[in-house]
Amino acid sequence: MPKIDYRSPLRCLVAVRGHPFGRDAFASLFEGMEGISATMVDQPAASLLLNPDGMRDFDVAVLYDMPGLDFDDPDAPPAYVDPPQVLRDGFPALFGAGKGVVALHHALAGWPTWPEYGEIIGGRFLYKPGEVRGVERLDSGYAHDVRQTFTPVPGHPVTDGLPASFEIVDEPYLAEIFEDGVTPLLRSDATFDRDHFFSASLAVKGEMYAREGWDHPAGSNLVGWAKEIGKGGLVYLQPGDGPGAYENPDYRRLVENAIRWTAESATAA
Repeated sequence: MPKIDYRSPLRCLVAVRGHPFGRDAFASLFEGMEGISATMVDQPAASLLLNPDGMRDFDVAVLYDMPGLDFDDPDAPPAYVDPPQVLRDGFPALFGAGKGVVALHHALAGWPTWPEYGEIIGGRFLYKPGEVRGVERLDSGYAHDVRQTFTPVPGHPVTDGLPASFEIVDEPYLAEIFEDGVTPLLRSDATFDRDHFFSASLAVKGEMYAREGWDHPAGSNLVGWAKEIGKGGLVYLQPGDGPGAYENPDYRRLVENAIRWTAESATAA
């Protein structure tokens, strides 16, 4: 039975659920991060804690959740679910309270009816065609088990100690990336065009690995970035679909650096 860590000085609340993942394998990602504890909280309960009061005993929120999508809707899944008001008010206020946020992989798809969430995270993964920044966009693309070489952008604490490049087999996204408002941290050598991805909308309709009639424009190869928001910091990392990432020492270093930087950024502010 896992112990409760009362001693680590840097405490993370880890929001999960909404997308399939191996809980034990994901939990192992945080093992060996000296002085860091990780407490998993499932959605929808996590939404009630992602505010300054709920996070008063935590330093960083790690988002590995995908809330706001009802895949059990009988008519046109996924149905979109609005975030509760406590989250609408509380999540943006985390940064004013000096908390850090690290968002991983499928967190990019969370809360599709809440534009501010996408602006905070720095992008959008769409399960259905929809409006992004006032422009109609097609649903996003996925591609499973792609061998990628990642190139960290040097000169930032989040990429400190990483090699010039490293390789992981992971799931990239052909999604909406708001490069104009972020500090680049990580790029992938995957080919981000419609011929190398599949339609998310067709997948939820039961047509896996399909792209017929889906003419998505080419997208960005930026897969990791940082932002300073208020008194806090945010990092988003697109890699992280499964054990291939969790067990990779360079990915583990990247996530640990992100946690420490967002916490220290908040402390310095």
